[in-house]
Amino acid sequence: MSTSIILPKLGFSMSSGTLTEWLAADGSQVTKGQPLYCLESEKSVEEIEAPESGTLKIVAQAGQEYEVGTVLGEIG
Repeated sequence: MSTSIILPKLGFSMSSGTLTEWLAADGSQVTKGQPLYCLESEKSVEEIEAPESGTLKIVAQAGQEYEVGTVLGEIG
């Protein structure tokens, strides 16, 4: 079973954010709580942690802006 990596809402008025950098490579093993990617919102840049442990499959490109709720990848 895989877990979707969803772009989170970091603030009340946040509707989108920019995925600035993946901190793990596609196909790599990640552990729950490990910093996974950097997300830039209107007010800050945050490291977002892996929600589960497993193999990372990236579907979203760094440097792009995405709406809150967009699937950025999966961990399976």
